[in-house]
Amino acid sequence: MTSTEPTTASAPAGGGDASIVKKLSTLDRYLAVWILLAMGVGLGLGRLIPGLGDALSKVEVGGISLPIAIGLLVMMYPVLAKVRYDRLDSVTGDKKLMVSSLVVNWVVGPAVMFALAWIFLPDLPEYRTGLIIVGLARCIAMVIIWNDLACGDREAAAVLVALNSVFQVIAFSLLGWFYLDLLPQWLGLGNGQGLDVPVWHVALNVIVFLGIPLVAGFLTRRIGEKKLGRERYESNFLPKIGPWALYGLLFTIVILFALQGDAITSKPLDVVRIALPLLVYFAVLFFGSFLLGKAIGLTYERTTTLAFTAAGNNFELAIAVAIATFGVTSGQALAGVVGPLIEVPVLIGLVYVALAWRSKFAPDRVTTAP
Repeated sequence: MTSTEPTTASAPAGGGDASIVKKLSTLDRYLAVWILLAMGVGLGLGRLIPGLGDALSKVEVGGISLPIAIGLLVMMYPVLAKVRYDRLDSVTGDKKLMVSSLVVNWVVGPAVMFALAWIFLPDLPEYRTGLIIVGLARCIAMVIIWNDLACGDREAAAVLVALNSVFQVIAFSLLGWFYLDLLPQWLGLGNGQGLDVPVWHVALNVIVFLGIPLVAGFLTRRIGEKKLGRERYESNFLPKIGPWALYGLLFTIVILFALQGDAITSKPLDVVRIALPLLVYFAVLFFGSFLLGKAIGLTYERTTTLAFTAAGNNFELAIAVAIATFGVTSGQALAGVVGPLIEVPVLIGLVYVALAWRSKFAPDRVTTAP
């Protein structure tokens, strides 16, 4: 993502996606191709090398996969180093954005996934439970990449992701009990499945996947601007570290799919069954949130950020919880892995949808960075 910074700054208001895509480097322009190749490589490695998934899954600390953690940290650091932290107060003061994000992420999102899981998978309780867990794990990592590519508001993304992280620690276990145990019994759907997830496990996930890169990005920005000045920091330093976001993303995707390559390729029909509600989920959350943002008068940048933070999910937390609770070979774990299998190509496609809709906003609703 070498050119994301100048792209956001120099794209003409309301210019649509054509002028923006032309400004992207070759590396960024063919991102969808690199992602599909990374998925294919990961699936191939997991299928062709016996025991690779088991070996990778054992490289962990506190239930967190070290290979995936390394990939996500490398992916998030360059983007968080681009955030102008002195502008965060303008985001926290945007009550419409903050309230909309909380409602969509913690009320609408889990409810939509619960409904879709029961509608599409009434006869497959393990997969259904896995999908509900995916719906409870709100995104705190990859959404930053999708938002950046779609020229969303970086500062807003940092704030909303941090907000999601706080709520994740507080609400994840409680919502798991509500949607997997209490609500099914209330609705007469049978006995639910409990989800006993220690708060420390969720908190550790948040600290590793958001806290570390956020602190690193903040310190880099503060020290870099102090030594180089803002102009040199953004024009000289950021382009040098920018490509590492893509490298980290591709590495994460390869590792993620290598972990479950055999399971995914050996159960294609099950993958299709799991994929259908996921496709509907991503479409409902993204387009619904995008229309909501435009309706309440948000700028293009903040509307895009609202939509991507709503549609994305914390796949690492969902997979870790599913494996820890139900086992690495469980249907719940497979459903968790299929999540990013569908999410990654769908959301990269939605990046182009968002850019195309940029021209639908009035010129004063499409801001440019100074």
